[in-house]
Amino acid sequence: MLAIVKFGVFMVMQSRHIISPTLAKRHSVHYSTGSRVSMSYVTLAKTVFDIEIDGLRRTRACLDQAFSKAVETIVKCLANRGKVVVTGVGKSGNIGHKIAATLTSTGTTSVVLNSVDALHGDLGVINDGDCVLVLSYSGETEELARILPAIKRFDVTIVSMTSQAKSSLARHSDIVLRVNVKKEACPFNLAPTSSTTAMLALGDALAMCVLDARGFKKSDYARLHPAGAIGRTMLVQIKDIMRTGNRNAVIADYRSVKDALLTMTKAKSGTISVVNKQGRIAGVFTDGDFRRHIARDTGVLQAQVKTVMTPNPITIREDALAVEALKIFQQRQIDDLVVVNENKQPVGIVDSQDLPKFKIM
Repeated sequence: MLAIVKFGVFMVMQSRHIISPTLAKRHSVHYSTGSRVSMSYVTLAKTVFDIEIDGLRRTRACLDQAFSKAVETIVKCLANRGKVVVTGVGKSGNIGHKIAATLTSTGTTSVVLNSVDALHGDLGVINDGDCVLVLSYSGETEELARILPAIKRFDVTIVSMTSQAKSSLARHSDIVLRVNVKKEACPFNLAPTSSTTAMLALGDALAMCVLDARGFKKSDYARLHPAGAIGRTMLVQIKDIMRTGNRNAVIADYRSVKDALLTMTKAKSGTISVVNKQGRIAGVFTDGDFRRHIARDTGVLQAQVKTVMTPNPITIREDALAVEALKIFQQRQIDDLVVVNENKQPVGIVDSQDLPKFKIM
């Protein structure tokens, strides 16, 4: 069945889109004048990227002292045990959720206020001293217009993200962050695309600057992300995964190779740490070392282990991150890594085969 629906100069024919040259010209979007089959979707996608990149550049050019003031306001708010309350409507509200999540995950206490439920009790999430971040590209969103006077009754600082410096939202705001895009990537200039991308980038910039101003460290980030790869990479230490006690084979350097092998067998380890008179690490001896020496000298079992050990072995501190052991295994191509304390005494051993069990690899 052939159906033709006219919307301006846009036509849909047999569920196949044909974009007219007039529409493309109107929005400066270079759609193909041929059929859908010949249209280059990659070219169209690149045009969308170009439009949104232009919006980012324009918004970047709007950064001024208001942005610095917003960062300082949030830092001061957090120092006084306050929080950032983020609100918005529609697509701006969705971006607000992402900004709030980024702020929270980087150490800035943040909550989302539902603009619809705000007048029905949810304003209770706001406390005096908080900073309220309001997102609206037009600055005239009806739902926000209703709650702004109520928010102003609190002793808070309102920071807005909007394109209109003279909008109702801007007038109610203490700090205005401009979002400036020439047009949306949508061919009708309707669906929020460039504007929401610019808002998201502005929110990321705000979060990263607050992070920097507060001296937030990588270790702080890991503390807030204990689960998953991030937590394992940043929180798990060598002492959490090393073999200790009976599983850590250690022998004095004057003892025989035979004694070393018996100790290794008891510990179920392929490596033994060899220590000097002070109990400090002097070398290591492995089952591979034994196989190489026994092939040349059958009397090696009676030799002192210090004569066949590998001196000055690679070691790692017990308080190092587990991920550092992974780097050493990859770079040095070894199977076991001796763990030492601050006095260079062997306190454990890390077997490369244990890393998958702890999900370090």
